[in-house]
Amino acid sequence: MRLTLLGTGDARQVPVYNCSCPACDAARVYPSRRRGPCCALIECGTQRWLIDSGLTDLTERFAPHSLSGILQTHYHADHAQGLLHLRWGQGLVIPVHGPDDPEGLADLYKHPGILDFSQPFIPFERRKLGELKVTALPLTHSRPTFGYLFEGKGFEGQGRRIAYLTDTVGVPEASCAELERAPLDLLVLDCSTAPQPVAPRNHNDLTRALQIIERLRPTQAVLTHIGHSFDAWLQAHPDALPGAVSLGRDGLVL
Repeated sequence: MRLTLLGTGDARQVPVYNCSCPACDAARVYPSRRRGPCCALIECGTQRWLIDSGLTDLTERFAPHSLSGILQTHYHADHAQGLLHLRWGQGLVIPVHGPDDPEGLADLYKHPGILDFSQPFIPFERRKLGELKVTALPLTHSRPTFGYLFEGKGFEGQGRRIAYLTDTVGVPEASCAELERAPLDLLVLDCSTAPQPVAPRNHNDLTRALQIIERLRPTQAVLTHIGHSFDAWLQAHPDALPGAVSLGRDGLVL
């Protein structure tokens, strides 16, 4: 089982248009500092699923029939805008599994084209997609949102458990309980901002993210959905992350 972070930014991405903060200035000079829309690719055996579709060049990145389908966490534009173009392909059908949210983005449900939205997840539903087992975990966000627990074989043949949780502020108790059934090898977690005195409305700050990590105790934790102000804050606080916690970057393979 392999997870590739294709994008690790928040809705603004990095660099932010017309921003001259240290993080945005660095991203204009160093391509490795750039952050695209938050999304990933999970691969296990013959299965190859895109997690979220905010990238606007999906038709160029993924050849026809190269994806098993798409797992949507939710339908905010920065996580689903790539579907608006992808749907007008022809000669194939691409399953899109996610929360049932017909009003999620523009007219996707009304005019799906080659996209098949007919099998939305229900909370805590577990599906076997070939060699990959996927469980939909409700999260706390302003639209119906799922995180995903992936279970499959690692390269050495052992069973592996990976959780991908974005967008959320905190993690609901029932979802935490599901994740605590067995040890997590990897947790990829929303962390959009530096520590805040008051809990943000839709996304974790570093304080809340570290509290979740402390509870779930994964072998490895990687932060994603990162805003430019958090990147800039980390430049000034390089020792803020504990040893088992790292910052995601676009293209990172886990």
